[in-house]
Amino acid sequence: MKLWKKNVDVNKEIEKFTVGSDYKLDKELVYFDCIASIAHAKMLNKIEILTQDELDKLIQGLNEIINSGLEIKQEDEDCHTAIENLLVEKYGDIGKKIHTGRSRNDQVLTAMRLYEKYKLKELLDLLDNVIKSIKDKENEYGTIKLPGYTHMQKAMPTTIKMWFNAYLSSLEDDKNSVKNALTIIDKSPLGSAAGFGTPIINLDNDMTAKELGFSKVQDTMYCQNSRGKYETLIVDALMQIMMSLNKISTDLITFSMKEFEYFSLPEEFCTGSSIMPQKKNPDVLELVRAKYSVILGYNIQLKSIYSNLISGYNRDMQLTKEPTMKSLDITKECLKIINLVFNSLKINKESCEKALTNDIYATKEAYKLVKQGIPFRDAYKEVAKKF
Repeated sequence: MKLWKKNVDVNKEIEKFTVGSDYKLDKELVYFDCIASIAHAKMLNKIEILTQDELDKLIQGLNEIINSGLEIKQEDEDCHTAIENLLVEKYGDIGKKIHTGRSRNDQVLTAMRLYEKYKLKELLDLLDNVIKSIKDKENEYGTIKLPGYTHMQKAMPTTIKMWFNAYLSSLEDDKNSVKNALTIIDKSPLGSAAGFGTPIINLDNDMTAKELGFSKVQDTMYCQNSRGKYETLIVDALMQIMMSLNKISTDLITFSMKEFEYFSLPEEFCTGSSIMPQKKNPDVLELVRAKYSVILGYNIQLKSIYSNLISGYNRDMQLTKEPTMKSLDITKECLKIINLVFNSLKINKESCEKALTNDIYATKEAYKLVKQGIPFRDAYKEVAKKF
């Protein structure tokens, strides 16, 4: 039964449209909603809404649901309804008490907030893995010299170490973006109910915040206003990661071409052509590169949904869940792929050094003249005559 159901059955087409894909997406949220419900139940016990026996039964039931592989049906709408219905089915009136002091609004917010924190911490670990893999390659190949490029033209000599350090610095910045998002969203919305708190009953929101590992309680009315806003903040951080992976992928694709061969991908990472027998295509990196644009699309989608809404909950916010979850999953997958690539990447010293043609030492020649006392602008023009 729907948590909001009264005496009217909703039109089936309306139900299908309003539920959307939530009942599928919410399989990812079952664990987080259950641990939030356990924290909430403990608080209700503290303020004497639940007896100790009632609390023990609810905790047992919620832990059973966590381990059950709960199936959420379209008619359930979401995991929150499915979970409460199971508790009512098993414990009767005890199950009906779990919603005291809550709205589905703060339930969704809390489950999503916990899920997002978990996923962002996963990404920090994955970023560390990629950073370690790049550092390992830097230690192995760092002294190899190769051309640096501007405007897709040879510019000045550089080294693998300098090249890879640029990736490392970028990824370290990305870690800071993720940490910033984590810090900002680390506020408990539980207890805000529909956005205006709960009358008469004095909830202990500090207790549930501490129980769930949040750093503080979020301002009551801001809880609903932050839904969508925080998701755009998260996806902005993911965009930073994906911009780095886009740049790295483009470099590896370009400089593993036969025309360069500075880098080599293992054959088992490449795909072939259905018509050209010689082809070894870096499809995996092309897809990583393209998925930056997919997340950019989700980013714009989130910001568009969030804008022009009055304060408080609006059903528009339901549509922020899917792009956020998909963006987190895509970023996680791409970090794993880039880590695999760097673990197996080969640097071709001979090709790198062969590409160090005389023209890329032009700036060095100009500075030799400068050291002899010639003004740089004159030295620049003198060296330019040779090329």
